[in-house]
Amino acid sequence: MLTDLLNDAIRVLTDVLGPHGPAVNAAKSFAPGDFSIHFFLQLAVIILACRVVGWLGQKFLGQPQVVGEMIAGVVLGPSLLGLLFPDIQLAIFPKETKNVLYAGAQLGVGLYMFLVGTTLQLDHFKSKGKSAFGVSMAGIIAPFLIAVAITPFLLTVPGLFAPGISQSNATLFMGACIALTAFPMLARIINERGLSNTSLGTLSLTAGAFDDATSWCVLAVVLATFGGGPGIAVIAIGGGLLYAGFMLFFGRKLLAPLGRMVEEKGEMTTGVLAVTIMLFCLSAFLMDAIGIHAIFGGFLLGSVMPRGLFVQELKKKVEPLAVVLLLPMFFTYSGLNTRLDMVNSIPLLLIALGILIASILAKFGACWAAARLAGEDNRTALGIGALMNSRGLMELIIINIGLQKGIIGPTLFSMLVLMAIVTTVMATPLFEFVYGRKARQTGELGAVPGSMAAGAV
Repeated sequence: MLTDLLNDAIRVLTDVLGPHGPAVNAAKSFAPGDFSIHFFLQLAVIILACRVVGWLGQKFLGQPQVVGEMIAGVVLGPSLLGLLFPDIQLAIFPKETKNVLYAGAQLGVGLYMFLVGTTLQLDHFKSKGKSAFGVSMAGIIAPFLIAVAITPFLLTVPGLFAPGISQSNATLFMGACIALTAFPMLARIINERGLSNTSLGTLSLTAGAFDDATSWCVLAVVLATFGGGPGIAVIAIGGGLLYAGFMLFFGRKLLAPLGRMVEEKGEMTTGVLAVTIMLFCLSAFLMDAIGIHAIFGGFLLGSVMPRGLFVQELKKKVEPLAVVLLLPMFFTYSGLNTRLDMVNSIPLLLIALGILIASILAKFGACWAAARLAGEDNRTALGIGALMNSRGLMELIIINIGLQKGIIGPTLFSMLVLMAIVTTVMATPLFEFVYGRKARQTGELGAVPGSMAAGAV
């Protein structure tokens, strides 16, 4: 009797991660409770992996927490955990639950980009506008020229791009991927490396903002014109421009009462927070519904939100949850789609290496040359090139959109994930090598403070 009870208990425990719904096509389906069980287990595993890998990156490599989290996402996917322990990886992250994780990932990245929008400072665009424009143009033109050169060849390799994609759309997408700069991470590095009031810091931040804005505009055009016909393109591009114009011209005025409420109370009440989150959700929904992407809605709304105490309170209440819980879901979802084992031949490895080298030369080299032409000394120009070459979270966002919309295949996605991680990891040590170390020895910069915070993306 006792043996039967123990055996039954063991059977129940081993079956806890299995499907318990009705049979569909001769196989059991997932019941609602199964999704819940997996979701909470996935969150626990994701948070643990991100904190551990992030800590290791900070401790031994001097990398920000978020770089470790980017790598942790790949570790949890088929490229490592699935390769070493396929049964465990499949039990924790069955394909049936990916849609749930996807929704959480979009909430996390959308909410984070909303917070990034609230920190956008327009004064950066004024003080170094002319020089930054030259650096920015170089950081855009060179990547797109590289894309023009390599995309025709990439289109001949099966599985990299979607069948039937036009050369122009493929070229625009590759150009946007290579031209992208991790603006949030760039801002954090500049702040924590003591560069906020330097010519290098202001110029890099301004140029990075220009580059990101251009890349997102290009992506919006590709999304609007890829596979949807002229009607969808008109709705997406026209709707996006109308919404952006409305927010830029009327958004601040309409949202100002929220800021006044916070100032009068001295804090953000739950009512104001509820209205703010509701507006974020509606803005994200609108951009998703017209065929662009939710993150555009979040970022646009954040850029016109009241500043001052409102932003301080909003970040205090929302940022910890977004950074610790929600954003890691995005990294993991990216990692689950990353199949480095698909880059499994010498030709594919050479293509991945070629994309990486071309991306570094196009961004680092072009921005260095433009900074020199703008009158900066060689060391400062090298520092600008090193900072502008980082792609970070922004690259993962853009390639995830490309994969989701069917523009690129899993193989090219994996190559671009590798490019994003390598260029992000190399940014800080390369900057210190070409500029930071010497500047601190001469007293131009102070000592580096403690490790970069988790919010650096």
